[in-house]
Amino acid sequence: EVSLRSYKAQAMSEFVAHLLLQQAESARSALASCPDFPIVMTRDFQTARKWLKRRQRGTRRIGLIASSGGRRLRAHGLDVRVELDVENWFLNPSSDVRSSYYLETPATEFGIQGLELDWTCVCWEIDLVPDNGDWHVRAFRGTRWQTVRDGTRRQCVLNKYRVLLTRAREGMIVWVPEGDSSDWTRPPSSYDAVAGYLESYGIPEI
Repeated sequence: EVSLRSYKAQAMSEFVAHLLLQQAESARSALASCPDFPIVMTRDFQTARKWLKRRQRGTRRIGLIASSGGRRLRAHGLDVRVELDVENWFLNPSSDVRSSYYLETPATEFGIQGLELDWTCVCWEIDLVPDNGDWHVRAFRGTRWQTVRDGTRRQCVLNKYRVLLTRAREGMIVWVPEGDSSDWTRPPSSYDAVAGYLESYGIPEI
């Protein structure tokens, strides 16, 4: 008595809720209940882009989305501080470089909240990193990451990822960068912690 989309949305919302609450068993169960919603992970940005492009058919819309706190994605050419040209990004055809199809400009939680794409790539930055049964929440200030301890601000970051992880209609890929040992603002260990966490919750790496 409900549409397939509603069923998928409900199952994925449950999975994301358990993922962010660090409830592993419940998360895996929710994910298993929706096998026709592909969700995978990669450490390579070009692999993520190719994965999306293979699924773009007809009017199916693809796009990159990222946390507004993902400041070091700039090292990969993605600047979350650039104001999104929302109308062109969401509505223009694949021939338009301003559209989401070009996979060059990410929408943040502010641009995509309340809206959806068919297939998404969530660019996971280290403003949210699992840490011994909790989350290490950070904000990039000036030239360094700073730990966020205020409860309200911490919850805001969790809510960002809740939005980002529930914007896809058909499926999504999560891209977790490799990091760079020569750049202390992108420590590989933090990105590895995110990737390991996602994999442990049932998201396979490709």
